[in-house]
Amino acid sequence: MSFAQQTSSPNKPNHRYRGLERFFAILALVNFCLVLFDYSYIPWRDFYFHAAPAFTQQYDFFKGIEPHRETERYLAKVNELDEQVEQTSLQSQETENLLQELQFLSNEMIEDNPFAEANKTGSLAKIKNQIRDRMNKESAHKAFDLFWSKTHLSQQNFQQELDFFDEQIKPLLKTNYYRDISTNGKFIDKFWLIDLPFVILFGCEFIVRTYSISRRRPDLNWLQTILRRWFDIFLLLPFWRWLRIIPLTVHLYQSELVDLEPLREQLNHDVVINFAEEMTEVVGIRIIDQAQEAVNRGDVANWLLNPDSRRPYININNTNEVQAIATRLLDLSIHQVLPKMQPDIEALVHHMVVNTLNQSPIYQQIKNVPGVSRLPNQLTEKLATEVSQATYSTMTKFLQDPVVMQLSNQLVENFIQALQVEVQKQQNIQEIQALVVDLLEEIKINYVKGLEKEGVEGLWEESYQLRRIAANEQ
Repeated sequence: MSFAQQTSSPNKPNHRYRGLERFFAILALVNFCLVLFDYSYIPWRDFYFHAAPAFTQQYDFFKGIEPHRETERYLAKVNELDEQVEQTSLQSQETENLLQELQFLSNEMIEDNPFAEANKTGSLAKIKNQIRDRMNKESAHKAFDLFWSKTHLSQQNFQQELDFFDEQIKPLLKTNYYRDISTNGKFIDKFWLIDLPFVILFGCEFIVRTYSISRRRPDLNWLQTILRRWFDIFLLLPFWRWLRIIPLTVHLYQSELVDLEPLREQLNHDVVINFAEEMTEVVGIRIIDQAQEAVNRGDVANWLLNPDSRRPYININNTNEVQAIATRLLDLSIHQVLPKMQPDIEALVHHMVVNTLNQSPIYQQIKNVPGVSRLPNQLTEKLATEVSQATYSTMTKFLQDPVVMQLSNQLVENFIQALQVEVQKQQNIQEIQALVVDLLEEIKINYVKGLEKEGVEGLWEESYQLRRIAANEQ
């Protein structure tokens, strides 16, 4: 049930509540986008740094990120070298001192790997590859020593080499960082400062929703109303924030900002079809297996042959329904069915009498006597009518005769007792049990085979059509 349906009254329009519902749906969408951005910030920080360096420097605060001291000192020395060359030229002693410091810092960077803390060792590998290719050296140490030397920078254009450094090496150094660790041994993460205002709003909305439901449904306690909105709890959790996709989807669907009905129907279809097919197969096979086990154990034979071992039967209306149904069917057959079938019965009796008389020599001689040849046919027709009517009348009287009913019940009981005596013989029991088990096995095989062939797709389509018809009639 949507928030609009939960809070609107019959006398007031629900446009205001629909507006609130859409506001919180949009708020949940914005919050989830921030959550996704926060999850992606560390893996994609290099991309964010190059795309929006000013914003990245501001957001680093929430992740406890600071510029790494070693790489920052290295970049500062390069900038100092550039300024010193402009002031005193490349041949000055001050420049020579800075070049030696850069050679030392380069070797220290290769040995200490300041990129490891940020899990960016790949950046150091790229730097070493770049400098080796530039200086055509196998060793990164020798390549850096040669790169930061007066000989190389004098032979080559100093500004050109500095441009190479700024374009290829400097971006990799600038993206390196150091991340603080809190007292619990984990990296500092202050995203909760951004998330807190959203959580407060979601918490207020959750309280209002559950309170409104509890007011309209006095039969529900507070815990039950909270369970009615279980998915909104994910909006309040400070962990597993990716689970907020669940309440976000529900809010977008309920506020009608996004039409998720086709997706919902498809998910229901796939889940129900797969679950129902497997469940139906498992339940059906399990029932048949239990029936086979009961037959093999002799439970069925014991139940049939030993009435005293059966559980007490609960009779809710002091009526033997089986006997009442049988009596009712017999009454309908005699009073309603047989009168409609009397012409057919007379025709059958007439045919049987004629066939019987045709085999009699006296009957054949009477037919040959002139003047009385039609008498046998008339007698036969009358006899058939009398027999059918007498049979119907007799059966009607028997049905109303309590003595006949008592004798019939006694006949059935004696038949059952005689059958029980014969069935109790061990040979007969074993043979019947084996046949029943084989029959159940055939039913199980054909049941699974039919289920695989037909599946439950047809049942799903039929159910879908019935729901559509019911929706159109509302």
